[in-house]
Amino acid sequence: MKTICFYFQVHQPFRFRRYRFFDIGESHYYYDDYSNESIMKKVSGKCYLPANQVMLDLIRRYGERFKIAYSISGVALDQFELYAPEVLESFKKLAETGQVEFLAETYSHSLVSLADADEFRLQVSEHSNCIESLFGVKPKVFRNTELVYSDEIGGMVADMGYRAMLTEGAKHILGWKSPNYLYYSAVNPRLKVLLKNYKLSDDIAFRFSNQGWSEWPLTVDKYVSWLRKLDKKEEIINLFMDYETFGEHQWADTGIFEFMQDLPGKLLENREFSFSTPSEVADLMQPVAAIHVPYPVSWADEERDLSAWLGNDMQNDAFSKLYALKDLVKKTNDPKILIDWRYLQVSDHFYYMSTKFFSDGEVHKYFNPYESPYDAFINYMNVLSDFTNRINDLVGSTEMETVQLKKIIKEKDEQLEALLNEINELKEKKQDIVSPVDVNDEGEEAPSVSKTGAKTAKPSPGLKTTRRKASAKQKKPGTASRKPSSGKSKKSGSEK
Repeated sequence: MKTICFYFQVHQPFRFRRYRFFDIGESHYYYDDYSNESIMKKVSGKCYLPANQVMLDLIRRYGERFKIAYSISGVALDQFELYAPEVLESFKKLAETGQVEFLAETYSHSLVSLADADEFRLQVSEHSNCIESLFGVKPKVFRNTELVYSDEIGGMVADMGYRAMLTEGAKHILGWKSPNYLYYSAVNPRLKVLLKNYKLSDDIAFRFSNQGWSEWPLTVDKYVSWLRKLDKKEEIINLFMDYETFGEHQWADTGIFEFMQDLPGKLLENREFSFSTPSEVADLMQPVAAIHVPYPVSWADEERDLSAWLGNDMQNDAFSKLYALKDLVKKTNDPKILIDWRYLQVSDHFYYMSTKFFSDGEVHKYFNPYESPYDAFINYMNVLSDFTNRINDLVGSTEMETVQLKKIIKEKDEQLEALLNEINELKEKKQDIVSPVDVNDEGEEAPSVSKTGAKTAKPSPGLKTTRRKASAKQKKPGTASRKPSSGKSKKSGSEK
């Protein structure tokens, strides 16, 4: 029997208003309240409320046999409280069933795991506490923003006490392996890793209403037949997607709600499949192997890397300048500064600056409220400039310069230390390759000893002959060879 793990991401960013150069220093309010409220109410009506009702009906119909998981960003929760409290209440009803798991993530839906370990831990803790206070459950499984994962990030998440983490089943990290098994972190085996089956997930999330798709229309019978054709040895099918798939990305008239209503019943009717939450998968199943991810992966675009957010100079410049302010932000101890700092970190702002083209570019355009990535960059940097000036006014320009200089010195020290380590490694390699060779009094080469105490191999006969000739040339004419009194060769310099 295979188990289906349904996970849905719920997120809405706080969008910035058009913030021009001349607004810097004049206005410190950055948010487009009209857009934020109207979009939240629209998505609530089209997606969150009807989708939550579908999930609640399925749980009532199938009881413990149907289970799902959500990760709701702290930024989305803030907007629910402001603009759509009825959505928050509907999620609380789902939580009361006991069939829904809520995952931890970064409060700001940020990429802070790539920038600052301490800030990363703080945001995860804030989000976890918020989930517990709202829904009465402490998250046990972690889902990073945009499913970003690497060995280093996995190690940090394991150290925070989470038993499992979700990420993308990208081809370049799996190779020949299948995403339909449970894996564990290569850095810390205690952390179980669930990998998204991106093909089967994207068939619903992206291709469901695409009439140009060879498999359109996607019916429940067709989809279940694909699941049945999977290797019988495979254990888990992780279907991870944006919750906005239902009603927002795939409109109601495409039949997406009916598809979701009918799918669980079809899967459960022959007892070929079951449903599990991520923590149940981590607890009940045995990992098959370690998953090694030296460089971060994500669930975005063809590359499944960070290029959607940090793929060009604009994005990297904005990202580095934002996190360079961290120490100064903490020094202000100003609640308004801390809130703006939190919302400036939302990953969507960097996504809007993407300059990707072709098929991925169309997806980026769909989610981008700006006319171009350059407009997004200029708007963000104007906001960041005003934000920086506010910090400067609170902590003083001298202290600000001192903190920035300390950061630069620290970075240079780290670079210098890395270079020194590299030089030392090269020196050691050179010593291993070029070791001293001694010749005894009989003209034969004595074996040299390496640092580990092992004798090195003797050179070829041709090299011995050359060394003997060289030794003979150095002797004075008429001088007899002197034999060692003990009959043994002299020790090499490395043996003294």
